[in-house]
Amino acid sequence: MTITFILITLIAMFGHSEDFLGTTLLNRPLVLGPLVGLVLGDFNQGIVIGATLELIFMGNIKVGAAIPPDVITGGVLGTAFAIISGKGPAVALALAVPISILAEMVVSGLFIFRAGFNKKFTEYAEEGDCNKLQWLHIASGLLKPLLMGLITFLTLQLGADVMKSFLDRIPEWVNTGLQVAGNMLPALGFALLMSVMFNKKVAPYFFLGFILSSYLKLPMIAIGGLGVILALIVTKITHRETASEDEPNNDDTPSPAASFSKSEIRSIFFRSLTLEANFNFETCQNTGFAFSMIPVVKKIYKTKESIALALKRHLQFFNTSPYGSTLILGISAAMEEQNSRSKDFDAQSINGVKLGLMGPLAGIFDSLFWGTLKVIAAGVGTSLALKGNIAGPLLFILIFNVPHLLLRYQLTFIGYNQGNRFLQKMANNNVMDRLTSGAAIVGLMVVGAMPALLMSIKTPIEIGTSGSEISLQGILDQIVPGIIPLVLTFLVYLFLKRSVKTTYLLLGLLVLGFIGSVLHVFA
Repeated sequence: MTITFILITLIAMFGHSEDFLGTTLLNRPLVLGPLVGLVLGDFNQGIVIGATLELIFMGNIKVGAAIPPDVITGGVLGTAFAIISGKGPAVALALAVPISILAEMVVSGLFIFRAGFNKKFTEYAEEGDCNKLQWLHIASGLLKPLLMGLITFLTLQLGADVMKSFLDRIPEWVNTGLQVAGNMLPALGFALLMSVMFNKKVAPYFFLGFILSSYLKLPMIAIGGLGVILALIVTKITHRETASEDEPNNDDTPSPAASFSKSEIRSIFFRSLTLEANFNFETCQNTGFAFSMIPVVKKIYKTKESIALALKRHLQFFNTSPYGSTLILGISAAMEEQNSRSKDFDAQSINGVKLGLMGPLAGIFDSLFWGTLKVIAAGVGTSLALKGNIAGPLLFILIFNVPHLLLRYQLTFIGYNQGNRFLQKMANNNVMDRLTSGAAIVGLMVVGAMPALLMSIKTPIEIGTSGSEISLQGILDQIVPGIIPLVLTFLVYLFLKRSVKTTYLLLGLLVLGFIGSVLHVFA
């Protein structure tokens, strides 16, 4: 069993190494659940449990400095204990939620602890020592997978037998109650996504997605595809405006000879995948930015003094969406190049541009990737994985990461070659606004489809006298199929708008589902 526990620990460590892998979502329960199932000899159960946990934690994303419950540790341990005990998804849900909340406290403590390294990073920057700076960045990044791996292994080693013995004694009615409660928990994930995207302007698209799934029974892939087509039509994002003959065309403006080769710009992209490896609550992604810029700095600056000044510039506070970060990195590389060529160049303008772009790009790319692409990928992936289909996790990875990595790669070169001209052109054509609006349309249509497609909440209540009872669920299905999941999702959304903590809502949904099952109100 020790070898099995070591393998499960390695899976947890792999999940916690996500900050070295470019936020590619390989740490999600939908991906890690099948791996745990494979190790424990029940691959199919791992797929199903992973999909079930993904629905609950779908809205738990790290935006800015907000740290959600640790779905990696909770998901891995919850899946492992559920399979070991043979109790299935209901027990996985009951265990994953409290474990995730406790593990979040450990992760938050680590992010506070890392801030203590900032003085050392500054010291290395002042010395112009790129090697020490980048190795400290990597070493600090490794603390998270090592620490959480140790916690995972000790929990498995000390608690597996005790947990199995305890779970074996749980009566069947308790298991049923947990199952019903687990079916309610995805409402929180959907509501969290709504809290980011839902507003009066795009609200109709949420209900359109619900109608397509509940009445027409369209699969998630079809709804996502219709959402994309509708967004393109509504925002006219495919329409290309012809420049006036009197307008100057800046596209033909010659660029100065580039100092950096394609391989060197490419190295910025690869290094950007570690942007959040040393994330901390004081300076956020600053060391990841400096780490990404080191190839540029070492090539164009030849003295310790000039290298030190550049490193200190890029160790200032930085925090944006990792998916749009390479555009800022590319622009910064071009500006550093100009700074090295011209004595009159204002080096402080480099940080001015970085600070100016952080907020807008975070809003655009968080909306595009967290609010749209992730929602579509998770919707398609979970709908297949809940049936035990391995295509679910695979499609989830591909749908999210093929466009993510291609765009992130291209933005590095666009930022370097075009710089501010590219952003100005995008602003003049309202492309940014169109992208944001289009992303909201697609995202809300998919989220609207989720309650009916992915939540199984019914009522067993029957109305009428003995012998002529009528099913209340049958009546509800004739009026609005899937109305119970829809109403529950909106109730949770309203609580979130009133700033009720997600922890309280998780516990509230568990209690509501469990008591509702015991009283035969929900099934």
